[in-house]
Amino acid sequence: MKLGEKRGNSIFYKNNTAEATASKEVLAKAETILEEQETSLQKRADTILTTEKKNAVPIELGVKNNAHSIFFAPETAGKDFSAVLKEVQEYVSENYAQLITDNSLEDAKEQMKRYISKFIMEKRIAVKGMNGLDLIEALYTEMAEYGFLTKYIFGKGIEEIDINSWQDIEVQYSDGRNVKLDEHFDSPEHAINVVRRMLHVSGMVLDNASPVVLGHLSKNIRIAAMKTPIVDEDVGIAASIRIVNPQSMKKEDFVSTGTATGTMLDFLSALIRYGISVCVAGATSSGKTTVLGWLLTTIPDNKRIYTIENGSRELDLVRYRDGKVVNSVIHTLTRDSEIQSQCIDQIKLLDMALRMNPDIAVVGEMRGPEANAGQEMARTGIAVLTTIHANSCEATYRRMVSLCKRAVDMSDETLMQYVTEAYPIIVFCKQLENKQRRMMEIMECEIFPSGERVYHTLFRYVITENRIVDGKFIIEGYHEQTNSISESLSKRLLENGMPLAQIEALKAKDEVKTA
Repeated sequence: MKLGEKRGNSIFYKNNTAEATASKEVLAKAETILEEQETSLQKRADTILTTEKKNAVPIELGVKNNAHSIFFAPETAGKDFSAVLKEVQEYVSENYAQLITDNSLEDAKEQMKRYISKFIMEKRIAVKGMNGLDLIEALYTEMAEYGFLTKYIFGKGIEEIDINSWQDIEVQYSDGRNVKLDEHFDSPEHAINVVRRMLHVSGMVLDNASPVVLGHLSKNIRIAAMKTPIVDEDVGIAASIRIVNPQSMKKEDFVSTGTATGTMLDFLSALIRYGISVCVAGATSSGKTTVLGWLLTTIPDNKRIYTIENGSRELDLVRYRDGKVVNSVIHTLTRDSEIQSQCIDQIKLLDMALRMNPDIAVVGEMRGPEANAGQEMARTGIAVLTTIHANSCEATYRRMVSLCKRAVDMSDETLMQYVTEAYPIIVFCKQLENKQRRMMEIMECEIFPSGERVYHTLFRYVITENRIVDGKFIIEGYHEQTNSISESLSKRLLENGMPLAQIEALKAKDEVKTA
């Protein structure tokens, strides 16, 4: 709508023809001036954005002697960032809401930054301690991304972000370091809003009706969050953002960090390759999923893999070569619903797996009655790779029994027979006090014809010293091979196609200790 169209009662609309003609000329000139100012302002905003990206020395908003002082001279120096954010949010929502919702716009990010730049120039806004580019970036990340958390969520080498309160955030790195951030949210409400934005991706709502929520940001980023009234009002929110990218880990990474030896990793890879079910046990943050993910990357392309994950997909095993899929993978997810008939749990997906002809089935984590379905599948000859929370190799079997009893009414003895038959190999991982991760033990359960079961530790990590130096835990130890595989496992591997020479190599005990 052009300037003056609504001014029907103005002097410009008197019947006098001469005056009407004159008024049209004035309006035309006014429109031209306004358009030129708008264009000029936008061009200057683009120029500043481009210039600041190239300049090594940042241009501070409101500095009088810079080239753009006429546009950046603040009306009030040092405005509060949260107040500026609110103003910009209202401005963009009213005028350019499509940029926030329309993901099809490839240049939406740059366009939004231009509009933000235009707004702060028009209003002559400055925030103390921020130059022009910093302010624009900060406003953009708060509006379209996740504020200061963005660089950690999508950063390299980060496994977990723990939000203990709005002003207490910790980051856990893949090398075991735990770092408390100097950065924090502006308020409890600010923290809640940012986490809400993350959960929105998975369609989850965090509010007073649902103060405890499990969701995901992407296929490899899962979120567990709790808000008031579950946590104190002055805390605002408590959340754990778990970033899982198992395929980024290589064999050399495990070896160089002391997590496991090359011999141990090759041993586990060979077992999975030739159809032996393996369960990886450990506590939270012990590295179970990381080990599982790496093992899956070693599976040959001709093996059909069927994965089951709970809620969010963390595994991405499909391989491409020259634009074509070269392996055979089916990824599945559970689905929660208020309507019982629409719920898809791990038990249903395990049942489907039997109809999909997999060579290897992957159960992301056994936490309930699906443990019974898993052991039944493993006893059919399908190799099952899974994880479980347990505090030792032997305790893993007892944990499996207790989970199976949630699904079936059987004696502990019978279920113990089933789970030991299903999973002859247990791997126990642990995060030590110094935050380093170690594969503590690889154990085989040998079953004799009489039914007797004997546990053999094949590999273990031996701790030789614990001490504290300058407040830091120093843990020294080494991995060693203590036993070779049993004859019954050797026979099974031979039947599954493993070359005899490779079996003999697995049976050979390596006497060398590896620090």
